[in-house]
Amino acid sequence: MSTTTTSARAALDPQQMLQCAIAEAELGRSEGGIPIGAALFGSDGTLLGSGRNRRVQHDDPSVHGETDAFRAAGRQQDYRTTIMVTTLSPCWYCSGLVRQFGIGTVIIGESVTFTGGHEWLREHGVNVTVLSDRRCIDLMTEFIDTCPALWNEDIGVPE
Repeated sequence: MSTTTTSARAALDPQQMLQCAIAEAELGRSEGGIPIGAALFGSDGTLLGSGRNRRVQHDDPSVHGETDAFRAAGRQQDYRTTIMVTTLSPCWYCSGLVRQFGIGTVIIGESVTFTGGHEWLREHGVNVTVLSDRRCIDLMTEFIDTCPALWNEDIGVPE
C-alpha cells in the first residue's frame, strides 16, 4: 500500500475528523459559549474549515458550529463529496445548510442530548454516521446541566 493511500485513509478516520470538531467545541466552552464544534473536510480528508457555535461570543444567533465551519471553508465548486463533522446532531437550521449545498456526508459525535434533523438528511440521501462518542455526550450533558437557560435559548425553547 502506498504512503499516499495510507495517509488518505488515516485522514478519513471519523474519530480523527471528530477530534477537530471536539477541539472547536472545547474552545467555544472556554470562551463562555455553547460547546458545539464542527469541521468541513474534502473527500480526501483535507480540512477545509472548522468552527464552533459562537452565538454568545458574537451575539449572533446564526453562528452555529456547522455554519461557522462552512463559512471558514470558503467557496467550494461542489459540496457533494465534502464531509461535515459535528459534535452534536445538526439542528434544522444546520440540516438545511447541508441540504441546500448538497453536502454528501455528515458525521455526528452524538445525538443523545439533542436529536436534530439527521434522520431527515438520511432520508434525503445524505450519508449520515452517528458515532455516539462519550466525549461529546459528556461535554453537552455538563453544559446543559450548568447552563440550562443558555441551552434552551440555543435550541429555541422559551423559559
